[in-house]
Amino acid sequence: MLTDGRLADAELVGGGSHGAGPDVRPQDLQLTAGRPLRPTSLMTLTALGFAADHAASPRMGTRTRAVVLGSSDTRGGTGLSRASPGHRPTGGSGSETMRAMGSNMGPRVEYARAGDGTTVAFSSTGQGPALVLLPTVPFSNFVDEWRVPTLRAAFEGLASRFRLIQYDGRGTGHSQRDVSDVSLDAMVGDLDAVLHQAGVGSAGLLAQFNACPQAIAFAARHRSRVGRIVLYGGAARGWLPMSSDQTQALLSLIERDWRLFTETAAHAWMGWGAGDAGRLAAESFRQSVTPAVARAILQAASAVDVTDLLAHVEQPTLVLHKPRGLEQLEEEAARDLAQRLPRGRFVSLAGETAALFQEDGAAVVEMLGDFFAGGEPIVTWPPTASRSDRSAGILTPRESEVLRWLAAGDSNAEIAHRLGISTHTVERHIANLYRKIDARGRADATAWALRRGIA
Repeated sequence: MLTDGRLADAELVGGGSHGAGPDVRPQDLQLTAGRPLRPTSLMTLTALGFAADHAASPRMGTRTRAVVLGSSDTRGGTGLSRASPGHRPTGGSGSETMRAMGSNMGPRVEYARAGDGTTVAFSSTGQGPALVLLPTVPFSNFVDEWRVPTLRAAFEGLASRFRLIQYDGRGTGHSQRDVSDVSLDAMVGDLDAVLHQAGVGSAGLLAQFNACPQAIAFAARHRSRVGRIVLYGGAARGWLPMSSDQTQALLSLIERDWRLFTETAAHAWMGWGAGDAGRLAAESFRQSVTPAVARAILQAASAVDVTDLLAHVEQPTLVLHKPRGLEQLEEEAARDLAQRLPRGRFVSLAGETAALFQEDGAAVVEMLGDFFAGGEPIVTWPPTASRSDRSAGILTPRESEVLRWLAAGDSNAEIAHRLGISTHTVERHIANLYRKIDARGRADATAWALRRGIA
């Protein structure tokens, strides 16, 4: 059983069995090649009533254990696995296993060991250049996040182009819960451990809210290991996003009424019309962390100041902001962060909620994908209100940009050069927009664009 960062009711078998009592933690469980971990119990993982059993065989070495959420292969393979009762897949891993499992499949969970011995849960999905989604501590729980439809769609979109790496912050989610050090240095060390365990030399970083200073610090200290960076909803000084009266009033609920706090925080993040998704997010918040650890992490985050490190972040960096969705952080603070970064660029997003992917998630994923693939961003997203409105619900903002230059007579290579993306990506956008507007070729597409004022 996996609960609060611990494995329990399990035993090591093969060449004799060795009991593992309820207080055995992942970092204490020494797995040896040829000795698989056999399940002996079931548990409810979340409020969704997701029951799982555990079957495993170890990976070579003792630093990693893996959990495939939603699947089980009692014949062996690599890592621990879980499945809803009665569902037995035929094996496999990564995206192939996810496709075979369907909508109930979650990410494969593995463990890294930080420098201070803390166990950090992480997952790796998809193939391609590495892109790390830093945890939104203190409410990180990437397993539950995959069960929120809008987030799952975003993760799958990113994983279709990159090797998407996610992890839970220390003290939260499936990482080790009993921790005392939640400092910036400790959090940065966790990212380092995850990259090392995943075998990643260099990666793009996508950070939101309290994770932004962690991304800044890591990029400044490990310049050769970071490609591009996207920061959303954060600041160099941790106190800035928390300083508003509204935020302070919300944080005061942590000790007084934990359920009310999580419900309010989840709906404030996703929007009050989020419905079931908001309730799932609130339940995930409650399962992710205890009130005491949440308070400790937030207090530590509020004291962080990485202003002195900004000049050392040499990587291309997008600073994203929603003027109408992030009322707790003034737009001027986000613009100032972008200006202080040597290669920073501010991008204003449309939307009414604080959640990055809640509104027009496909377009945001496309923008992020293009940027991390080496393209140049559009300063305001969507590009212009008139063009966005005229193609709203039909084309994504990037498809509209491609169509505009296509209608102007540019070749695919010229469009790629203008937008800072690959020719292959341009071809993919053209194929998608042809399908959406029912165009048989450039002439049809150009006429369509002219009729709608896009060209």
